[in-house]
Amino acid sequence: MTDTPRKQTLDKDLDKFVRLEEAAGSVSRDFARPGFAILFIAAAALFASLYVIGEQNGALIVAAATLGGYMALNIGANDVANNVGPAVGSKALSMFGALVIAAVFESAGALIAGGDVVGTISKGIIDPATVADSGTFIWAMMAALISSAMWVNLATVLGAPVSTTHSVVGGVMGAGIAAAGFSAVNWPTMGAIAASWIISPVLGGIIGAAFLAFIKINIIYRDDKIAAARRWVPVLLAIMAAAFTAYLAMKGLKKIIHLNGLAILGIGLAAGAITYVTTRPLIRRQSEGMENRNQSVRKLFNIPLICSAALLSFAHGANDVANAVGPLAAVVHTAEAGEVLTKVSIPFWVMLIGAAGVSFGLLLFGPKLIRMVGEQITKLNPMRAYCVALSAAVTVIIASWLGLPVSSTHIAVGAVFGVGFFREWYTARSKRRRDYMARKYNSRRRQTEGRDPQPAIAAQPEEARRRMLVRRAHFTTIVAAWVVTVPAAAALSAVTFLLLDAAF
Repeated sequence: MTDTPRKQTLDKDLDKFVRLEEAAGSVSRDFARPGFAILFIAAAALFASLYVIGEQNGALIVAAATLGGYMALNIGANDVANNVGPAVGSKALSMFGALVIAAVFESAGALIAGGDVVGTISKGIIDPATVADSGTFIWAMMAALISSAMWVNLATVLGAPVSTTHSVVGGVMGAGIAAAGFSAVNWPTMGAIAASWIISPVLGGIIGAAFLAFIKINIIYRDDKIAAARRWVPVLLAIMAAAFTAYLAMKGLKKIIHLNGLAILGIGLAAGAITYVTTRPLIRRQSEGMENRNQSVRKLFNIPLICSAALLSFAHGANDVANAVGPLAAVVHTAEAGEVLTKVSIPFWVMLIGAAGVSFGLLLFGPKLIRMVGEQITKLNPMRAYCVALSAAVTVIIASWLGLPVSSTHIAVGAVFGVGFFREWYTARSKRRRDYMARKYNSRRRQTEGRDPQPAIAAQPEEARRRMLVRRAHFTTIVAAWVVTVPAAAALSAVTFLLLDAAF
């Protein structure tokens, strides 16, 4: 009797020590991540100095490389979440697996298929002829790098996935206005970018919701789900293979091989046909012995989701990394050659800093935004995450075909919102769902009670009509961040350029 209180007291003391150690570990990790980030930025500066040592403007290029490394870290922390977030949220991938896959394929996309030549003025945002002085142009690009990186950093801290390309565009625009006035800006191009704020998420949301509607109608709310899955899952996987093959041919491999629209269409259709033929018997074998439940059908989408995360990361590395380090490439070329050009080649060492920074930023800071996209906006399972991933590829293909400007970040997050809002609507208003739930409930009552239930069972509960399946607070925060990204980055860049110009 006398030992028991002492033992309980000892357990409580040990619990306190354990909690203290956990808290200390958490604090140390919070400090360690920025420390490692600073070490990477210093390493980027040292790496750049090896290539420009002895050059006249070597110190300026090293400073720009430092900013480029900082920008790349922020791209990894924020932008990559859109590629792997749905797979993590649906539990198809663990966080560790997602980080490894994204880091590897982002780097591979940037280094293997990254842009050989990019519009350093972010696709024609400002006219280099209006900023003919090389010194002024260099400070404008430096200001664009600083402001865009700071804005993406702030968005990451706030938990808002934003378009890093739009951040760079805003930074270049603001610095261009400060350097040469409003006439330096290509306003039709800026108008098209502003239109993408609406086009990208709406189109992504509609396509994602359309695929989810197809799955719900043809698989989920069927009495024999396994038979329906055997029929339709190979079709859905074929569509996914066709879309991603066309997406990579159009966006991810343009440095390696140039294909016209007809060739891309043919390659996509061939990939879809091959996938359908090969996956149909595989899905039949995999589904043998499965219970007639949604949980069983979800397992059929896990491997395709992992593949989609890898392919999206590869395409993102091939496109967005080059756009983000474009201002750095512009500084390097202008400092070395003393001339201002609309397009320049990106040196390999610049792309290497960009690729390494993206991967490092993802590993250090990526989990926060990955959880936001994959778990906190709306609940995702493998089927819903499949709709989000497929929407990202299909929307880019459709937009490119129509000549519409879109943002991959806005598409992916818009698809998550579209899936969530469609679920709200479908749960509250679908007659098919109500009839299916009534049949299911009635069948269970017959088994347990041995008598027919009352017809009133088919009525839709009132609470189901009021269910909110998308977190409105995240919706408003993210939309607000999208709207202010370009003007905020532009204002910050203009102020930064004026300070740099006055100081140097």
